[in-house]
Order: sequence, then C-alpha cells, then structure tokens
Amino acid sequence: MRLPAWLRWLDPLTAMILVALVLGLLVPVPGGVAAGLDTVRTAAIVLLFFLYGARMPTREVVDGLRRFRLQGSMLAATYVLFPVLGLAVQLLPDAVLAPDLRRGLLYLSVLPSTVQSSVVLTSVARGNVAGAITGATISNVLGVLLTPLLVAGLLGATGAGLEGGAVTGILLQLLLPFVAGQCVQPWIGAWLRAHGGLTRVTDRAAILLVVFTSVNEAHSAGAWDHLTVGALALLLVVCGVLLAAMLVLTWRGGALLGLDRADRVALLMCGSKKSAATGLPMAAVLFAPAVAASVALPVIAFHQLQIVVCAVLARRLARTGSDPS
Repeated sequence: MRLPAWLRWLDPLTAMILVALVLGLLVPVPGGVAAGLDTVRTAAIVLLFFLYGARMPTREVVDGLRRFRLQGSMLAATYVLFPVLGLAVQLLPDAVLAPDLRRGLLYLSVLPSTVQSSVVLTSVARGNVAGAITGATISNVLGVLLTPLLVAGLLGATGAGLEGGAVTGILLQLLLPFVAGQCVQPWIGAWLRAHGGLTRVTDRAAILLVVFTSVNEAHSAGAWDHLTVGALALLLVVCGVLLAAMLVLTWRGGALLGLDRADRVALLMCGSKKSAATGLPMAAVLFAPAVAASVALPVIAFHQLQIVVCAVLARRLARTGSDPS
C-alpha cells in the first residue's frame, strides 16, 4: 500500500516518538509498574551514553579539530547563536507562546547537533561529509558537558533550572558512561560502528522509553492539561522562524568566514540542527517529569521540521550547486 505524501515526509524516529507520546497520554501505568519503568529508563540512558562514547573514534575527533574555521563556526552556531535566539524567544508574551513552551525552546537551543541526519543531508547536498561527521561528533561530545551547564545557567533564570539531583544524574548517567565508553572504544568501537543496526535499535528503544515514561508521569500530574491545538500551531510557527534564522545565519556566515561551498554546506546542515536523540534522554535526567514533558514538545516539533526543510534544501543544493535561496 502506497503511503500518503504527507506520511512519506515523516521521519521514522519522529513517527515512533509520536506513537510513544500518544501511548503515554492514553495508557495508564500503575504506581508499581511506573517505578520499575523508571529504573529501566535510567539503565537505558546509561547504556545509551556508554554506546555514544564507545562508538565515537577519538582520533577522528582530535584530527577534525585542526579545521579551526569550520569546526569553530559549527560550535558557535550550536552553542552561541542558537542559544541567543532561544533567549530572544523568551521575550514573547504569554498570549503568543506559553511559558513552558518558551522554556522548551530555550532547552532546544542548547542541545548538540544531530549526527546521522546532518551527515546524510550534507552528502546529499554534495558538501564536506568528513567535516560534517567531525563537527557533529564534536558537538555531541562537548554537549555532554555544555548542555547541562547551559541549562543551569540559562533555564535557571526562567525558574526551570536543574532538578535537585541533576548534578548527580549528569555525572552518573551521562558523563561517567560516556567516559567509560571512550575508554573501551579502541577495543569495541570498530565493531559497534560496523553493526550500526544494533546501536540504532538501542538508541531508539531508549528514546521511546524516555518519551513514554516522561509523558505518562507528566500527564498523571496534569502538566499538559492547558495545552490547545492553537498553542501547538504557534509552537510550530516559532520553530519554523528559529530554523529559518539559523539556516540564513549559517549559510551567510559561512560566506563571510571565507569557507568554500563544501564547508558552507556542512555548516548549514550541522549548525542549524538539534538532536532529539540526545535531548530527550538528557531532559529525563536534568528535569522533573512535568518539566521534562513540557520541554519534549518543542524538541519533537523542531526535529521533524528540520528534517523536512533541510531535505528540500539539500536536494536544491545538489541540483544547483550554489546558493539555496
């Protein structure tokens, strides 16, 4: 059976996340089962960040740092320009966007870049694939530390800073597993990279478990009772404006920095994206369930939007070989 055109645009991960979200809203979980799922969720996050560290080649990351202009511009886009836009969103009145959704967009703005989709779309657009791999990888390595620090500094000012036990969670669930993975990377990294299907299953299972449990807990606490269709529509509009701004800034900024076309494409694709695969599990560690669920919505919405828009841009760049505008 041929899928409708709008469904063919839907990213598979986003489709699965939406299913998990709906199940979290509709399927009640008894207290004892919920406690067990919470333990399983913690174990899944630890495994997820261990595998992140274990499959990232340390040598490639170090070598990639030598391309200072490209890597520096990617990091500046991800951890400076985007957070500035996230802070600008906080100026919107409550009548335009609810405070919890604004905080969710601020959280989105401090996440690392995607890896897989950035690299794939850079390749489609005939950009610097090696630079995209290195830039996205470095973004995620640094994100293990930078994202929690930026959350503490920026979201703390909005009244939704780190949960009480978040520092311990960052160390035990995010940083320590990642470092342990890097320690064993020389022995198991090549095998993990050769069996990408296994790690994709692990990644997606952890993300879906995080979404289901966080949404279920938040729904039980009444965290989403105030959401309306209109609020979700406005969220998509703001996500679209953020994405458009980052696409323009990265493409034009690459030209001002004197990057060649291939590097500009890599900057465009890596610097404009945010990782749901990293952001959703991190939210479960950094925030209380009600806050984690509210910040998840902007992450999910932006994730799907960036895939669709950047896929169109990549095809246009591949055809024209020049400016996407």
